[in-house]
Amino acid sequence: MTWQPYYAGHGNPPASAEDRVALPAAPPWREFPRRPLHRQFVPPAGLVEAVNAALALRRPLLVTGPAGSGKSTVIEQVAAELDLGTVLRWHITSRSGLTDALYRYDALGRIHAQRLQGPAGGDDIAPFLRMGPLGTALLPADRPRALLVDEIDKSDLDLPSDLLDVLERGEFEIPELARYGTDVVAVREWQGDRHHEIHRGRVQCTEFPFIVMTSNGERDFPAAFLRRCVRFTMPLPTPETLLRIVEAHMGAGTAGTPEAGRLVRTFLDRLGAGESLAVDQLLNAVHLLSGTDAPDEARRRAVEDLILRELSHA
Repeated sequence: MTWQPYYAGHGNPPASAEDRVALPAAPPWREFPRRPLHRQFVPPAGLVEAVNAALALRRPLLVTGPAGSGKSTVIEQVAAELDLGTVLRWHITSRSGLTDALYRYDALGRIHAQRLQGPAGGDDIAPFLRMGPLGTALLPADRPRALLVDEIDKSDLDLPSDLLDVLERGEFEIPELARYGTDVVAVREWQGDRHHEIHRGRVQCTEFPFIVMTSNGERDFPAAFLRRCVRFTMPLPTPETLLRIVEAHMGAGTAGTPEAGRLVRTFLDRLGAGESLAVDQLLNAVHLLSGTDAPDEARRRAVEDLILRELSHA
């Protein structure tokens, strides 16, 4: 990392291509496509037992912890180790609904296609249907699929309760296919171009998926929902854990620098004081402040305050 400014604030373009400022390389965790980190992830005490319990009981695993604590990396490691295939991802927002997670139906697109084709055209519904991430995870399979339900505490209040019946029965119906004239319709899965034959609109899993639901602990869930989950809370990080995370993301030797050690201590002190911080913020600060051309004290403090800003005040 160098402290030669990339942006100076004068708004003047370079005189030639040779005068363009060379931008820095991206931090390893901001390179795209994203590289998997499951090999570097070290499960905290108790997590292995929780994962094995969820696998044995065919129950979802609800993992609670602060942002950047490795909650979503858990399923990547399990899926790789048990050969469960590519992880299906359902990122939750306040607008997320159960139906969209099960399947997507483009009714307007179908109507538009029928108008374009005219009376002689066909009425194939398949091109306008696609399984959602949860629906794909529930398709019949020889081995369980891996499904990440990320940040479920961001959902509408009713979503956890809406999930109960589907997760208990492991099946659901696509009404548009149940009343369709053809008994068997091949519907595309959530990721890729694979299709699966759906009989009379009924989807019934044969192997219950391995589901990890993550929560930042920002809300309470209904008791009936919690009873159906195996629950695990990520412990507060230790200096050793954070230095291991820094090294896993930034390469061997990074965690041993004096600046990295100081930032880890600062990060833990602020966590202990009740501030809401994410491990990603620590990584950002180490990346900016641990370079060979370190900034002066005034700039270092300014950058540290900018990056290690409490999330509730961001």
